Amino acid sequence: MTDQFSASDVVSAGRHTHIVGVGGAGMSAIATVLRQMGQQVSGSDQRESSTVDRLRKIGVSVTVGHAAHNIAGADVVVISTAVSDSNVEVVAAGVASVPVLRRDQMLAAITQQRRSIAVAGTHGKTTTSSFLALALRSADLDPSFVIGAEVAALDASAYWGESDLFVVEADESDGTFLRLDRTAAVVTSVEPDHIAYYGSEAAMVAAFVQFVKETDGPVAVCIDDVGASALLAVTDSTIGYGTHEDAAVRISKFVGAQNSCTFTIVTEDGEWPVSLTTPGLHNAQNATAAFAIAVALGADVEGVVSGLEAYTGVARRFELRGIANGITFVDDYAHLPTEVEAVLAAAKDGGWGRVVAVFQPHRFSRTAEVHAGFAGSFVNADVVVVTDIFASGEAPVAGVTGKLVADAVLAVDPSSHVVFLPQREDLVTYLMSTLRAGDLCLTLGAGDLTTLPDELILQLAGER
Repeated sequence: MTDQFSASDVVSAGRHTHIVGVGGAGMSAIATVLRQMGQQVSGSDQRESSTVDRLRKIGVSVTVGHAAHNIAGADVVVISTAVSDSNVEVVAAGVASVPVLRRDQMLAAITQQRRSIAVAGTHGKTTTSSFLALALRSADLDPSFVIGAEVAALDASAYWGESDLFVVEADESDGTFLRLDRTAAVVTSVEPDHIAYYGSEAAMVAAFVQFVKETDGPVAVCIDDVGASALLAVTDSTIGYGTHEDAAVRISKFVGAQNSCTFTIVTEDGEWPVSLTTPGLHNAQNATAAFAIAVALGADVEGVVSGLEAYTGVARRFELRGIANGITFVDDYAHLPTEVEAVLAAAKDGGWGRVVAVFQPHRFSRTAEVHAGFAGSFVNADVVVVTDIFASGEAPVAGVTGKLVADAVLAVDPSSHVVFLPQREDLVTYLMSTLRAGDLCLTLGAGDLTTLPDELILQLAGER
């Protein structure tokens, strides 16, 4: 772990951990768990936020603004990949000989304290982790968890429980998932992403193979996903789940609706009907993944099903943002081709008059790598509006714009109603003139498009 501490040292009660950028989703989860483990936790962030308020309420001392004196008394300083070595608190830690750990190192230390279940995949991780934590809690197993978003039914994104089980969302973007101790795992999907980090698609796939091989116990793998299904042959302890007839844990009788879905989970031991208050086959798959691994670990089946049905959603996962003038606004984090396809398939089940999809591509590097994959992603949208790229800190790349996505869709079906509007003001004007009662306006992407529904709802309210 470090020259000074072992993994058990850095998470031991009574230590003082300081977290730089503590207001971020991943870092606030670490802060919450360490505090509940009995540590003194401090942190700093650039601004006040609801997350900062919540951390203060559980006893985390948070300072707005970075300064060398913020780390006073700390035994360890934890930073995310977004924090540079030149940060004043990181520099101060070096001067004071205080160890500086990355988030993945601290998370790895935490996973060593419990039987950890790592939920991996290029998409579906947050929702599946949420289903799993709820399922285990409902089965009276009081799991700990670290999840990448606030889970409404859990009223938290992180928690340190009494049992020896720990559900952790395992990020592949920077190889973190390979560093986590795990006695069980889930792989929801494997499709090309983060190629800038891995160097090639083959290297990324090899990382998932390694992830499965190095997991000590059962691994639930989505048999419906082409990339993930190839992992079923990696070890004898994989469990295939999905709609495919060869799935050991199979989805049957799926019926989708506007805000819900029903299906039956079939195994060699029986059949269990499930009703979810969230739409889409992809969510049935995520719930079934949680069922498969929870039952494999000995959880009570009835308790597991009850937990799945208690799921009420996660922020930015088919999140209803409001209804105005008969137009329904839903926001979703989907930003990869198969994610967009799955969300739009769920939307089509809802019976809206039209589905108007507004998509913001994410990162120049990702758009350059995967834009062609969006060609068939929007078939269930009646109107497609593509914005320019959300940079997420990347420098622009010549010739790489959101138009690549729009052109990919039109190349497959020139009759598609596709519009490329790079400017936000043009986007708002177009939607205000295009949307009508009965429409679903579905914003998609991992960037700042998430604020658009609120802006449109306010404008529509002003027209009344």
